[in-house]
Amino acid sequence: MAKHGKKFNEASKLIEHGKYYAPREAFDIIKKAAHAKFDETVDVHMRLGVDPRHADQQVRGVVVMPSGTGKRQRILVFAEGEAAKIAEDAGADIVGVDDIIAKIQEGWLEFDVAVAIQQVMGRVSKLGRILGTRGLMPNPKAGTLVQQPADLPRVLNELRLGRVEFKVDKLSNLHVPIGKISFSAEQLVANFGALADAVNRARPASLKGLYIRRIAVTTTMGPGIWIDAMQAVSLQAAKE
Repeated sequence: MAKHGKKFNEASKLIEHGKYYAPREAFDIIKKAAHAKFDETVDVHMRLGVDPRHADQQVRGVVVMPSGTGKRQRILVFAEGEAAKIAEDAGADIVGVDDIIAKIQEGWLEFDVAVAIQQVMGRVSKLGRILGTRGLMPNPKAGTLVQQPADLPRVLNELRLGRVEFKVDKLSNLHVPIGKISFSAEQLVANFGALADAVNRARPASLKGLYIRRIAVTTTMGPGIWIDAMQAVSLQAAKE
């Protein structure tokens, strides 16, 4: 059994074992329990009642965090000609096609998200084995495959503001960063509400029974806290 340090154990005393907290209360405690010397990431983990082995029960989508993520994204755009100029003007960090493909094939991966316009995907697709396994391959479900160059400014702006992709893993779980411990509790609740709403909207039509089974929130170095799933689902609706 893993042993934890004194600070972790002290933080754990703030959490009642077996209790499911309201979202706002959970984030208040998370902030009080933070003890690392760096700005920890706040992560949400959801256990879903889906079977990812079935194609019609895949859960995947994107959410724009209203409070941002606290992380600056290095954005690569696969584009050329006029589309490349639009991407550069919109603030892309790296723009290109063939030269970038060659660099990636040689092992270069110094970017956080990749966007592509439809016209060049035939060439970008050869990177499937490299980018696909890392979740970096541009695709329409993640909103990173753009049909028209004119849509690039909107997509890049959303990425800058805090657009996050979520996808269920093989064990029916979602793991999504929603901000930093330096965020206020209100900002974390807002991001959490946006995520809960997006996941709820992504519920597979074929699913019968309970969808969101369990939710926990953690920080990089801190203990986890259970959140009441029913309150989480209703959180965003209550604000609208």
